[in-house]
Amino acid sequence: MTDNQLNDWRAKALQFEQQINGIVIGQPSVIRNIVLAVFARGHVLLEGQVGVGKTTLLRAIAHGLGGDYQRVEGTIDLMPADLVYYTYLDEAGKPRVDPGPLLKQGSRLATFFFNEINRARPQVHSLLLRAMAERSINAFNRDYEFPHMQVFADRNRVEKEETFELPAAAKDRFMFEIGMTTPTDDTVLDELMFNQRFHDVDRLVAGMETGGIAYYELNDLAVMLQENIQGTPKLRAYALALWKASHYPQDYGIELTDVDMSALLQAGASPRGMSYFIRAAKVRAWLEGRDALLPEDLQAVYPVTMAHRIFLSPMYAYRKDELMPELINGILNQIAAP
Repeated sequence: MTDNQLNDWRAKALQFEQQINGIVIGQPSVIRNIVLAVFARGHVLLEGQVGVGKTTLLRAIAHGLGGDYQRVEGTIDLMPADLVYYTYLDEAGKPRVDPGPLLKQGSRLATFFFNEINRARPQVHSLLLRAMAERSINAFNRDYEFPHMQVFADRNRVEKEETFELPAAAKDRFMFEIGMTTPTDDTVLDELMFNQRFHDVDRLVAGMETGGIAYYELNDLAVMLQENIQGTPKLRAYALALWKASHYPQDYGIELTDVDMSALLQAGASPRGMSYFIRAAKVRAWLEGRDALLPEDLQAVYPVTMAHRIFLSPMYAYRKDELMPELINGILNQIAAP
């Protein structure tokens, strides 16, 4: 792929981002991170209240990319087999078995949305882990491939009844954890309340232009991006220090109020997280029109890539919402950029 082709793709990506910003208003940082994940080919965990536009956002993503879209509702009684097939009686009263949401579209499946993933049982998470890691599952004594599938999962933190905490292995499969909150700008809120355009989601999404980006070309594009965007030795050393600080923040002079830093962490970000971190930063550099990484690329994606991979010790876990942002900011502020 030539530089001109990469520039053409960049123009398409920015247009894609602009279109989504016209459908889901007041969420520019969320949409930018989603676009980064799309072109870095990483799965995304969305966290937000009900009704903030998560489903509308993902429908717009799916519509813009083409391919097929499936959605699953996480419930306490959902079983792994429910993702693979479902059984029913046909009009003649005979039992039937039809493909479930993972198999229904076959290799055309591009966007898979798991709503309220924390309401599903750990057994369901296990099946999803394989689908996310290998983009394939085994069913009916054969393997089914989903080469273009990207998983977006939503976690509702408001209601805790009948929920299961995601295991570390499941969290680590997601490139990003993105928080999506209600917009606070009065102009945006006025539009959402009184502009009829935003009251009919089906019509809103259907009005989005499609065909500019082909989902089946994204894997090859992602490989080319990673090969074309490079960093200097000093930049690479800076990235390594940011990752190490997620394990040993005290070694970098990072301190938090009323915290014993040597006892703060149970585990830091995984090597997989380090890989995702660099992949996402390279895509950001490309979207900014550069062929080289800069510190601001790393800093922009560090919170959404690393925060859900850092695990606090039990004595501090109850303060996670307070301490994690402080820790992330401390790392970014304390470690000098080249």
